[in-house]
Amino acid sequence: MDTLSTRGSSVVLNCSAYSQPSPKIEWKKDGTFLNLVSDDRRQLLPDGSLFISNVVHSKHNKPDEGYYQCVATVESLGTIVSRTAKLTVAGLPRFASQPEHSSVYAGDSAILNCEVNADLVPFVRWEQNRQPLLLDDRVLKLPSGTLVISNTTEGDGGLYRCIVESGGPPKYSDEAELKVLPGSKVTSNLVFLKQPSSLVRVIGQSAVLPCVASGLPLPTIRWMKNEEALDTESSERLVLLAGGSLEISDITEDDAGTYFCVADNGNETIEAQAELTVQAQPEFLKQPTNIYAHESMDIVFECEVTGKPTPTVKWVKNGDMVIPSDYFKIVKEHNLQVLGLVKSDEGFYQCIAENDVGNAQAGAQLIILEHDVAIPTLPPTSLTSATTDHLAPATSGPLPSAPRDVVASLVSTRFIKLTWRTPASDPHGDNLTYSVFYTKEGITRERVENTSHPGEMQVTIQNLMPATVYIFRVMAHNKHGFGESSAPLRVETQPEVQLPGPAPNIRAYATSPTSITVTWETPLSGNGEIQNYKLYYMEKGTDKEQDVDVSSHSHTINGLKKYTEYSFRVVAYNKHGPGVSTQDVAVQTLSDVPSAAPQNLSLEVRNSKSIMIHWQPPPLATQNGQITGYKIRYRKASRKSDVTETLVPGTQLSQLIEGLDRGTEYNFRVAALTVNGTGPATDWLSAETFESDLDETRVPEVPSSLHVRPLVTSIVVSWTPPENQNIVVRGYAIGYGIGSPHAQTIKVDYKQRYYTIENLDPSSHYVITLKAFNNVGEGIPLYESAVTRPHTDTSEVDLFVINAPYTPVPDPTPMMPPVGVQASILSHDTIRITWADNSLPKHQKITDSRYYTVRWKTNIPANTKYKNANATTLSYLVTGLKANTLYEFSVMVTKGRRSSTWSMTAHGTTFELVPTSPPKDVTVVSKEGKPRTIIVNWQPPSEANGKITGYIIYYSTDVNAEIHDWVIEPVVGNRLTHQIQELTLDTPYYFKIQARNSKGMGPMSDAVQFRTPKADSSDKMPNDQASGSAGKGSRLPDLGSDYKTPMSGSNSPHGSPTSPLDSNMLLVVIISVGVITIVVVVIIAIFCTRRTTSHQKKKRAACKSVNGSHKYKGNAKDVKPPDLWIHHERLELKPIDKSPDPNPIMTDTPIPRNSQDITPVDNSMDSNIHQRRNSYRGHESEDSMSTLAGRRGMRPKMMMPFDSQPPQQSIRNTPSTDTMPASSSQTCCTDHQDPEGATSSSYLASSQEEDSGQSLPTAHVRPSHPLKSFAVPAIPPPGPPTYDPALPSTPLLSQQALNHHIHSMKTASIGTLGRSRPPMPVVVPSAPEVQETTRMLEDSESSYEPDELTKEMAHLEGLMKDLNAITTA
Repeated sequence: MDTLSTRGSSVVLNCSAYSQPSPKIEWKKDGTFLNLVSDDRRQLLPDGSLFISNVVHSKHNKPDEGYYQCVATVESLGTIVSRTAKLTVAGLPRFASQPEHSSVYAGDSAILNCEVNADLVPFVRWEQNRQPLLLDDRVLKLPSGTLVISNTTEGDGGLYRCIVESGGPPKYSDEAELKVLPGSKVTSNLVFLKQPSSLVRVIGQSAVLPCVASGLPLPTIRWMKNEEALDTESSERLVLLAGGSLEISDITEDDAGTYFCVADNGNETIEAQAELTVQAQPEFLKQPTNIYAHESMDIVFECEVTGKPTPTVKWVKNGDMVIPSDYFKIVKEHNLQVLGLVKSDEGFYQCIAENDVGNAQAGAQLIILEHDVAIPTLPPTSLTSATTDHLAPATSGPLPSAPRDVVASLVSTRFIKLTWRTPASDPHGDNLTYSVFYTKEGITRERVENTSHPGEMQVTIQNLMPATVYIFRVMAHNKHGFGESSAPLRVETQPEVQLPGPAPNIRAYATSPTSITVTWETPLSGNGEIQNYKLYYMEKGTDKEQDVDVSSHSHTINGLKKYTEYSFRVVAYNKHGPGVSTQDVAVQTLSDVPSAAPQNLSLEVRNSKSIMIHWQPPPLATQNGQITGYKIRYRKASRKSDVTETLVPGTQLSQLIEGLDRGTEYNFRVAALTVNGTGPATDWLSAETFESDLDETRVPEVPSSLHVRPLVTSIVVSWTPPENQNIVVRGYAIGYGIGSPHAQTIKVDYKQRYYTIENLDPSSHYVITLKAFNNVGEGIPLYESAVTRPHTDTSEVDLFVINAPYTPVPDPTPMMPPVGVQASILSHDTIRITWADNSLPKHQKITDSRYYTVRWKTNIPANTKYKNANATTLSYLVTGLKANTLYEFSVMVTKGRRSSTWSMTAHGTTFELVPTSPPKDVTVVSKEGKPRTIIVNWQPPSEANGKITGYIIYYSTDVNAEIHDWVIEPVVGNRLTHQIQELTLDTPYYFKIQARNSKGMGPMSDAVQFRTPKADSSDKMPNDQASGSAGKGSRLPDLGSDYKTPMSGSNSPHGSPTSPLDSNMLLVVIISVGVITIVVVVIIAIFCTRRTTSHQKKKRAACKSVNGSHKYKGNAKDVKPPDLWIHHERLELKPIDKSPDPNPIMTDTPIPRNSQDITPVDNSMDSNIHQRRNSYRGHESEDSMSTLAGRRGMRPKMMMPFDSQPPQQSIRNTPSTDTMPASSSQTCCTDHQDPEGATSSSYLASSQEEDSGQSLPTAHVRPSHPLKSFAVPAIPPPGPPTYDPALPSTPLLSQQALNHHIHSMKTASIGTLGRSRPPMPVVVPSAPEVQETTRMLEDSESSYEPDELTKEMAHLEGLMKDLNAITTA
């Protein structure tokens, strides 16, 4: 520990070290080893301590003073060092001040100075009349050596001197006489004889803050800390010493602060202050621990320290300082990282922390093992020999051979990717892990990089140097240990483009209020001749950066804003392009006088001798510096040359001007000040003091009237002031309650004339009282009663009473309210309110002392209160508003003791501003059944400051990546959810969201982490099998490059691999069940068809003769259904219903159209037609799956696809509840159509369960007559409808099948047979798969009979012959 000694004395510095074998102890002084063999004054004691005899110290020779350190070394282990200890030798006695003759009144305090060197203070003692002076509670020696005598008596008089005894002959100060005078009754000024001075102490030490005061009457001393009184009587650590000094023992960190000594003698009070700074020695929060390691590994010794001041940390290895290099690095502030261990790195490492108070050290041992010795799971707990006898070697067994074909598959400037094949001894290599050893060419220290999991045969080596040759070798290891090493591979990294480095020593300084000069130097790593520089600068708080080309090393930017902070950076250019940018430097332009006057100056006459002035600071952009004060100038209107000035601080925005004359008009103006001077002043404003003051020696009289207006849950109370206007009214007290007015009391301002009592009970009798009050008390009450309206009363339409019925008061008459109130929006937080005053002359010039009160509020939230401000002009600038918020404004005029009611309200919405908060409640969930798809949900920003027009989703696998390296997904503003697909399985992703409005982008949300689920067979099912029925229009999934079929070893739901034998057995069972099901369904279908009656056959035959030209009855007009001929240029479905889509997730997708539009029909016909059609959607619609498929029969239909133009319009089903009257033709045709009136709506019910995505419109056609329309809407059967018309709609055909089973085609039109046309092919779509056919047969309720099927097939053959004839013509 630190030691203080005197010249000629002896000193022992302790040092103890224990080890087996015993360590060798040596000593260092000031970092240099001491040669103790030939030193006759310094010798090593047997326990390792250092003994110094006869300490030498003189002015020019101080061989023993300095910093000592003990070094312990054990052969084969290493070396450790102790912390340093300082030996201080007290110097020769010298007096900085000596006692002087003085006199003191009895009972007062006296001090005698004797200040010496700080290291000699312990050796100071005092004598009185050449006799040792005994110290007690009344006589105190301060730490500086000064003597304090409190409450002096006659016995304290005499000759005093101080003596310094520091080992040599004693040193005496001059003698001084202290005279004690008899007590005096004459008062004397209160003065400090000794004031406290700032101290620095270490935790655990003591501190004395001296404070001695003198004066008559005798003063008392009290202490305060940070403006709080200290209790020195009950505290054990705080003691009040003689004369009033404060002693603090066992100091803690909480004792730091400012201490005030307050002396008070009843006549006056004086105070002095001092700062106590508390420091702490370094302490270890985390100490390094012993480490076992193999060669080529990377290790980190951790070391975390605390202290005050913050300690500096250095590392020592075996007693020598560790110098940071490429392989020894300081990471995370204080940790030591050693890369690519070699055997010589073994030894003791010590973390040494130092600050101004002291130092501390903690050590750990690094033990490097042979590669065939396993690293123990727990590190060694003590410093011990690095033998391997106590460590179990790896189990014996065959070792792998060398990895084959080691190649650098990717070489960049700073990383290299290596790949290899398994060793020949283990061609599968599933249980092998690999280590890649690498080093710079010519360097013996190797580093190692291990693969992340067994079987991986590639690794990427990062953080390499450009244009540098590295040597790589790969070793495989199994449970028995490392195998053979591959042959060395020599690889050179790519050279970097030679761009300039950052320009050093960039500096910026302001040269005027509008200019800044920036200087810099040539980049150190120029990499070629610098052609020019580009200087970038940007105003703080903006995102617009400007630049200027510079050819020299300095440039001055002019035309900047005054007293505004700017940031600057420099980029050097050479022939290759721009180099590395410097760090930003910020500097502020100089201040200047304000360039605008204060705003919103208003005057309020308080009484006959005072006027209150209010104002607002100049606009921020015109202040040009810190406002240090305001200059108020005022004068009498009759004597304009006699001007009075008043200065107020810069934080003050109002001032009461007193001492004015009664009934006199005064002019006022205000100017703002900065350190540079005074800015422009406002225009002169006038106000006139009252002729006489109002009386406040008595309470106000009763108000002249009281009116109540009951509503359902509130009562509007209005009143007029007392008739006697000569008594001061400070406000009004409103009392109310059911049956008694004393239940609740509300006080309002004296200017107010109405109030709404809210939250009342309906149909209740309330008694209301009104009293005016002032500082004397409350006046006589005025009573009124009212019954609130019942809940059923809806006659209330107005919620605000602006012009309440007043009882006229003879004097004063109320003023007219301002008119024409307008709100002009200036910015996102500022609105200018203007109005007119009809009581003014036509030129609207204010010549009297009236002023206006502007109030404003917003209705969100509903309980916001009004804000008020006064103005003496016909306009007011309201600032500090919220962006994109609707405000209401009203104005009232006051002249003398007369006020008007509030004007009509004006409204204004502030401009938008960029969002100032990020989207909130960001959550990420995995989509059920699709592990590679996630759903991001969020809520709008709490401070959107405008309509959100969009969001940007950022996501990345590296949360620390630069934001421009994240993947972005834009989302429209009305969406609060978004899907992201094709993510990597079992990977952590980070998501951020940013909102934007018309003004720009807001801040980003905090990163939200989400790890995609691991892959298993259940995860693959939705992608692999859910879309298997491609014939139904569902898209074949995009399985991705990493997809593996379930037959090739995919995991079972329980995580165990499924063998090929189990998979084949499963396939056999599925096929067998399918075949049996098909046979049973076919038998049932044949049985059902034989039950069809001949009467039904006749109906069908009669219906065929109609030839599709039906008339629909029961409507306002006949509607001919559209014909979609086979040979039209484009088959189409025209949307008949254009009902709005309530689902915001749906997108509008128009369907391709041609000249053959469908004839419009009325709503009833719309409903019937749409009941036989499918609704088409452009987005996934799992939640709107139609249940029609489970209740409708299904027939095999031929599909004619449209052209492959992508759909663009959403068609929605709007079924009508109107039923059509029955007719014979309807009955016939209904029989001919589907029995339940649904021709095709159930065809794709199952495909909708498969998340079909976008679908393609397709015409479904039954075999019929060749000239019959393919999409003739069928007539519903008579009677009630057979299904709920509110069922969700079903897609016609999923577009996902387009790429796999549907061919794009154009068909020829029969209507063009007479024209000359080239032959056009007819493509027959592929049939549904077996699974689909099975499902169709299972779901069917009726089918064609065999003879009818034969006829229908004949019709189809005739159709095909006609088509062939067309193509061959």
